[in-house]
Amino acid sequence: MIVASEFASRSLEEIKELLAGGTLTVYSVARPVTADHAVDRSGKLVAFTFATPAFGTPSEDGSEVASFVAETVNASDVGTPGFARAVTADGKVVADFSAGPGDREIKFSEVSFSANAPVKVVKFKFNPEGGWPERVDYYDAHPRPGYSLPKVR
Repeated sequence: MIVASEFASRSLEEIKELLAGGTLTVYSVARPVTADHAVDRSGKLVAFTFATPAFGTPSEDGSEVASFVAETVNASDVGTPGFARAVTADGKVVADFSAGPGDREIKFSEVSFSANAPVKVVKFKFNPEGGWPERVDYYDAHPRPGYSLPKVR
């Protein structure tokens, strides 16, 4: 999860509360460097609306139980998910999440989406470090605002 600078000092529980009634929009692969940047070069694939509250009690494996108004939503376009952006009910960007197959924060019922085909979130977890585990050398090699460049061990 890469949190927008406006909400960077908030706790995880506060961020979950901010998402009640907000949206989770899934885009194709070109994730912005930070959640403060506009989305460009990415196609919107599907949008989910968070219920109120947006999250239930985490499951035993550490996954979150995200609550949406509709459990499945039809994709609006064809593509492979790359990231998801969560915004508040009044449209403020809260955070970007890695999304798709593999070790991502958000996993779906399908690896890729087809227009008008149903999509369901099957796993949701928070990675406070914001990285993409299989490509730390690339995705975590650039400093984020307010954070120093990661140290090589």
